[in-house]
Amino acid sequence: MSLAGTIIGIPELQIERIDHQKNLEVWASPARRPLCKHCQHQHLHIKATHQRTVKHTRLGNKVMTLHLRVPKYRCLKCHRYFRHPFLGIRPRYRASEAFRLEVFEAHDGGITQRKLSLTHRISAATIERWYQYRVRMRTSEMSGRPCPQVLGIDEHFFTRKKGYATTLVDLNNRKVFDVKLGRSESSLRRYLQGVEGKDQVQIVVMDLSETYRSIARRHFPNAKIVADRFHVVRLINQHFLKLWQQHHQEGRKNRGLLSLMRRHKWHLSDEQHAKLMDYLAEFPVLKELYLIKQRLMRFILLKTLRVKRMKQKLPQYLALLEQLKDSPLKALAKTLTSWMEPIVAMWRFSKSNGITEGFHNKMEMISRRAYGFRNFENYRLRVLAHCGWDGIVNRV
Repeated sequence: MSLAGTIIGIPELQIERIDHQKNLEVWASPARRPLCKHCQHQHLHIKATHQRTVKHTRLGNKVMTLHLRVPKYRCLKCHRYFRHPFLGIRPRYRASEAFRLEVFEAHDGGITQRKLSLTHRISAATIERWYQYRVRMRTSEMSGRPCPQVLGIDEHFFTRKKGYATTLVDLNNRKVFDVKLGRSESSLRRYLQGVEGKDQVQIVVMDLSETYRSIARRHFPNAKIVADRFHVVRLINQHFLKLWQQHHQEGRKNRGLLSLMRRHKWHLSDEQHAKLMDYLAEFPVLKELYLIKQRLMRFILLKTLRVKRMKQKLPQYLALLEQLKDSPLKALAKTLTSWMEPIVAMWRFSKSNGITEGFHNKMEMISRRAYGFRNFENYRLRVLAHCGWDGIVNRV
């Protein structure tokens, strides 16, 4: 590689003239003739030459523009014609691959199209087209991936017009597997039927949604359904707080008491616990249910247990549910009983949908930064670009 090619980043290039008064303009030509791209013969005849202008990276605060003298060759052996190829510059493109990648990485890092239009002297439409091209190229490579062994599934809001979308997350690798519009079995059926490697899914983590449970049973037959611990804890608190409001509506509005009621018993100081017990002494039924809730939380928060330990805990958990069935929290007991197997499976596995919820926060920021999306496919590409893999494979 020549010295000029080393500096510019394009091999076998010789610089003829440089003008850097206003913008950085570089006139260059090939340093030597290539082999025939058809028959690899070395004897070529230059039939004609033409000038080609290409944007190529920024040097300082100036965009480098290359004015390339491109010979048109005729092979003396096969008598076929071809133009001189430049590594890193595609035929008929007005920008080098290095420049396109630079714009993509800057826009992917958060620089707006308006700012890039001023600094790189290209239009916002061109920036969007280059960005979509890079993302689609990587997405096409990801299209044949098999399903992950540990799959997290949850819903999130997209738009008022199109409703909700379903997020599928690879919990082992902490990456978004895919995002599809809709959250019903009918809207996801066609997509799930075409997903490869469904038989390899071992665990599906979800909230207490009957729709997602039926989807998992139908499309992931070999997977064990595991309930998400956060949603189970939230469900128990919602039922208890609703019952508290029925017994004492004014106490339910007290922010201090509300904070104490929501916490686990072992996270309260002695003074806070004494204050809470003094209040519950006025409501014996509510106090008994509070103590049962704390015992229930102990079971819900168990994880990474061995089979022998799980067999010891299961009769105690079943006895506690039987106690709840004869209390005002019988609706909660019914729900926990119907989800018995996924909840008990939580004791064995430590995976949860907290990773999925974190991605949902990131998706909300992506949508907010774009002032919302109307086209779901554009939204999906953006999500996969930021949450689906670590960076973009450089293609030159």
